Amino acid sequence: MFAKPFRVKSNTVVKGSDRRKLKADVSAAFPSLSADELSELVPNKEDLNVVKIYAHKGDAVTLYVLHKNPVFFELEKRLYPTVYMLWRYPSVLPAFTTWPPVLQKLIGGADLMLPGVVVPASGLPEVKQGDYCAVTVVNNRAPVAVGTAAMSSAEMNSVGMKGRGVCVLHTYMDYLWAFGDKSGPPSLADADSEELEMNGEQCNVEEREEDEKGAEEEPCPGADQITDEACPGIEELSLAEPEEQKVEQSNMEEEENQDDQKTPQEMMDALLLQCFLHALKSKVKKSELPLLTSTFLRNHMFSCCPSGKQLDIKKSSYKKLSKFLQSMQQQHNLVQVKELSKGVESIVEVDWKNPELRSFHTPEEAGGEAAPAQDGGEGEKPYHPPEITTLYSVSARLEPLFLDTNKRKGTILQPTEVRSLITEYVKKNELVDQTNKNYVMINPTLCDCLLEKSEYQEVNVLKWDDLFSRTLGRMQECCQVVFPGQAPVIKKGHIEPIDISVASRGSNKKVTLIKNLEVYGLDPTAVSTALQHRVQASSVLQPLPGAKDKVLVQIQGNQIQQVGNLLLDHYKIPRKYIQGLDKAPKGGKKK
Repeated sequence: MFAKPFRVKSNTVVKGSDRRKLKADVSAAFPSLSADELSELVPNKEDLNVVKIYAHKGDAVTLYVLHKNPVFFELEKRLYPTVYMLWRYPSVLPAFTTWPPVLQKLIGGADLMLPGVVVPASGLPEVKQGDYCAVTVVNNRAPVAVGTAAMSSAEMNSVGMKGRGVCVLHTYMDYLWAFGDKSGPPSLADADSEELEMNGEQCNVEEREEDEKGAEEEPCPGADQITDEACPGIEELSLAEPEEQKVEQSNMEEEENQDDQKTPQEMMDALLLQCFLHALKSKVKKSELPLLTSTFLRNHMFSCCPSGKQLDIKKSSYKKLSKFLQSMQQQHNLVQVKELSKGVESIVEVDWKNPELRSFHTPEEAGGEAAPAQDGGEGEKPYHPPEITTLYSVSARLEPLFLDTNKRKGTILQPTEVRSLITEYVKKNELVDQTNKNYVMINPTLCDCLLEKSEYQEVNVLKWDDLFSRTLGRMQECCQVVFPGQAPVIKKGHIEPIDISVASRGSNKKVTLIKNLEVYGLDPTAVSTALQHRVQASSVLQPLPGAKDKVLVQIQGNQIQQVGNLLLDHYKIPRKYIQGLDKAPKGGKKK
């Protein structure tokens, strides 16, 4: 449910009467909680906020936030705990255990299927269909997901552990978790899981050759190895010991055999970790800090990629550099990452004395340039699309509305900042309609700033949503463009989309025209060459009339479909920034 971003509608402090009602609801939903535990979860005096949000599918959800961490969420008048609450009281809900790699699927929005459930010696927990339940991973009873049972325990056994087991609503590392302090789950020993791990259930040890020492340390290598690389934040990432590169030829061959058994995602995780440690140890200097994370990736990590290999974070289990660095910060304490400016993260500190970093030896063959091709050998340098954020500038008409907060004409604000400042202004001037708190009374300042002349005598109140939309509509829209390794650039108005069109030339021949590639940091020459290879047609570059420093790419034929595939799949440009894709030729026979 929270696998995608949600929209915050309101954020207010819970009143005394509402606290008592909430405490009664929590006690009814989770009767195993003691009176002291209830008082800790719903304190009488500490800050407890109620946040109303809309999930990405439009569901209205209410969050209860304590100490900046959501502890409960209410959906369809039913109260559910978050992972933050369950980490404090892990035994509140019956829990189903699964293998750590399954967590990645749950984070992506999947439900827990019964074939992925690890059945302990004591059997499945007793639940009925629709009951609250949690999901844990082997060797740690700290819950990592919350949901409801898809069927009763008896039915699960009767169907032979096939089908859906838990309908998952919330997981560790989803956007509800990210709304809190983003802390990781604690390590809580689980005797049943340890016994399963030792017994090697669902692991075929015989399929893997290992030396005598390795067999003693890792009785279930299949589960451990997948866990380490496919599930950041649950198990620590295993670091390849540098001495393994200097052992005898027989051990090297065995290592190659083990690499062959890894999935491409696991191999990319290992390569990502190797390049990260290599870059910290041999490339980054203390004088460079703070260092933009995008600069660190492009100038340091890519250059540490071994020859013949290609570093691509999107093919790893992390998908994004920010998630990988977050894991390196929380699980290994190798670096400290902070957001020094809006939306731009930097590495501010490196623990040079960290044992993992000190024990890492730089591979001799590494240090060459990263493989430049990203899509079947297109031949360009690794490209990363810019991050584009919509901002708003205070206009002259709205300046009186923001004077109390010293926001003058031309001040750039985030949409959330605008909502916060307007809410603060309304509350400070006591403009909330006491008869219906969904409305805001109009004072002279709001009248001059937000109302049309024809509305001066007719409109006395506005709904909150109307108030916010009118405010944003009367501000100057801007866009912030952040290219990797560069300072943010703010431009007035909308960002120009990449324009794709088809024109006719002599003898009614069709040509495809592409412009505004430079706005997104794309090299028109590289795009033209890539298209030539894809469609086997000639292309030319021409200066764009009336536009300085811009080039028009022209390629023979109606190639809108191929251009769209290149920009969307290869360069990862969001569809909303590409204009003209709807003019692609339709499939079917020509008449």
